Formats: sequence, C-alpha cells, structure tokens
Amino acid sequence: MNFMMIEYNNAPSGGISKDSREMLDAVNRQFPGPFEVSDIEKLFHRGQPKTKRLLAHWASKGWLTRVRRGLYITVPLGAKNPKTRSEDPWIVANKIFHPCYVGGWSACEHWGLTEQIFDSIVIFTSRAIRHSKSNVQGTNFLLKPLKKEFSFGLKTVWRENTKIHVSNPSRTIVDILNDPSVGGGMRHINDIVKEYFAGEHKNEKELMEYIKKLGNRAVYKRLGYVIEINKLDAPILLEVCKNNVSAGFSLLDPTVTDRGHHMRKWNLRINVNLIEGMVNDKP
Repeated sequence: MNFMMIEYNNAPSGGISKDSREMLDAVNRQFPGPFEVSDIEKLFHRGQPKTKRLLAHWASKGWLTRVRRGLYITVPLGAKNPKTRSEDPWIVANKIFHPCYVGGWSACEHWGLTEQIFDSIVIFTSRAIRHSKSNVQGTNFLLKPLKKEFSFGLKTVWRENTKIHVSNPSRTIVDILNDPSVGGGMRHINDIVKEYFAGEHKNEKELMEYIKKLGNRAVYKRLGYVIEINKLDAPILLEVCKNNVSAGFSLLDPTVTDRGHHMRKWNLRINVNLIEGMVNDKP
C-alpha cells in the first residue's frame, strides 16, 4: 500500500477506511505508548506537514488522543469515549521529559516509604525545562533539573511495555535530604527516613556512596541530625555524617521559614520541630 496516497475523506460516514485502519494498526504495533509527529514521519516516510494533517484528522475522528501539542496516544477502535483515554502518567513523563527519572515523594510512594498521597509526580530531568511545574492530561508534574553525571542510583521498572527509571530507595533518601521540597518538607522526610532504616531497603553503604557523589554536604547535616534525634541504629553512618559537617549553617528545612535556633554540632538552623513534644528539637 502506498501510504503517501491516502486521502483523509475516503472513509465511510462514521467509520474508518481500510487504508486508515491499516495505518492505525501499524502505529499501534510500533508505538504502544505516546508518540510524536516525528515518529510517524519516520514510520510512513512522509513530510511533517502531511503527517501533522494526518494526525489531526485521526484525532478529530477520535482514533487518537492528543496528550499535548505534538504528542499523541492511540485509542482502541472500539472505545466508547475516546476523549477520556489517557496514558499512564509515568509513561507520559518518560516520553516528554526523557532523559529523566521518577523521584522524590513519588519514588517514596513507589517503594512503600510513605502512605501520604501527593497530587503531583516528581520528575528529575536532564532535558531543558522552562517551568518547574507542568500539567499533562490532568496530571501535575513537579520538574527538577538534573545534570547527566548525577544519573546514578536508578532502578528500571516496567509500566505496561515501557521501561521507566525510578530512583532506588537509597538514592531517593539522598535526593529528598538534598532538596526537602521534593520530599514534602522535613517533617515528612523524618518519617520517611525512619521507615527506610526500619525496613528492607536500608543500605548505609549506598547512602554514603550517593551522598559523596552528589556533593552537597548539607545532606550529611540533615541525615546525621535525623539519625541522632530518632536514635536510629546507624553508628557508623552517624560518625561519617559528623566528620563531614561543612562550615556555615544550613537550614534544616529550606521549604519553611528561616527562623529557628542554631545548632553548632550539626551546623544547622533548626527551623522545624521533627519530634512532637521535643522543645526546639534539642535532644
């Protein structure tokens, strides 16, 4: 079949032409997840203008769903309401923001480190981004820039037929201590760290390796402080944190007010109480 000769108006009213059906079948086989205009250009060896018109036609007939400008997903031909068709948000993010990984509180949810539900998905991406927040098909994404050399400590998980990168539990802990805004603030992070140390994911060697690779010594301060006030069983890691406290004071929680007392031992400004009933977080 010569795909270049397809006419958009050759389908019976309310139906789909044989040629269009064959083309859609080819798209379904080739792209089980979201695809871009350029993908279809290559598949059918046609120019961009014709490809855009073809996809717009299919979308108008309900045979495709437009995820966002230039990005589509296929719709089963028997779908009753194509407009409600949506793709797995992780798969969408992997297509739009690649190279990237799911991290922060979203990774905490994935690994069972928290039961709290968040209304957005945290994505670390090496792709240039203009805005830190994006909404696609009703899903909110919180985007964090990432240098390619910091793409370590990741696990591959499968969502349908798509490989997705998600930060492993240890990398997730380091990320949220590095930037508490992606962990829901230090009060929530305090609970996550306790869950991590009490469960199967605990790996002190990985934590030390990842903190060193990331290079932000404020992570040692926050982690050491959390280990100490919660009396977690991690004496070697606690000592490593003590030995790597950098000069100058860091905020325990940069997501809230900078008011609070200074703790010289950890060079932290204690601006949140992490344990109920503890006065000024002084152990």
